[in-house]
Amino acid sequence: MNHEAVLLESRTMRGSLVERTEVLDKVRALRLLPDGVHVTRSMVATYFEVDEEAVRTLVRRHREELTDSGMALLKGADLQDFLGVNMTPRKSPGRGLLVFPRRAVLNVAMLLRDSEVARQVRRQLLDLAEAPATWPEAMVAEIAERAAAGTRAELAELREAYTRLVRRLETERALVAAMSVRLADTVGEVRTLGGRMDMLCALSGAPGPGRRRHPGSGRR
Repeated sequence: MNHEAVLLESRTMRGSLVERTEVLDKVRALRLLPDGVHVTRSMVATYFEVDEEAVRTLVRRHREELTDSGMALLKGADLQDFLGVNMTPRKSPGRGLLVFPRRAVLNVAMLLRDSEVARQVRRQLLDLAEAPATWPEAMVAEIAERAAAGTRAELAELREAYTRLVRRLETERALVAAMSVRLADTVGEVRTLGGRMDMLCALSGAPGPGRRRHPGSGRR
């Protein structure tokens, strides 16, 4: 497995490189807000040449990791102070404003798959970084553990589904058995009634349910 693939999959490896923010400007200049520290979600999308929904989806999936890298949702007084420095006279967003420092932008580059800019950042990052000799083994072990955890979860789900099917089968077998008993009882009742009807018909001279009149056997 190459280092770029490991970088995409291993949070441990990303965490070891998240301070190397100088690689961002090696690919293209990152335009910051007036505070010289942050960018907004739309600015992140512009930098990586993707639509904002791609960044929004990435944030939903990796919010904890990106928050550890400095991403923050500003609200209330913090938001007002931030807007006063960076975006006057912009109206305050009702749901808050998500902002990214350079570390969080670099973290996005290490997660965003469908961006050529992000790929270039990852290549620069791996070329620049002096990877410890233990990188491949440690990171592959982490990925293997994640895969094993996923396999265990899938196996547990399959076992649960199998148990549900077995219970359903047992219920249906019990229902079929009950229906068989009922059918046997019904057959017995039909035979009993048929016998009684034959006896009554014999006494009355009428043909029974199991007897037919033969042509010409009736009265002339």
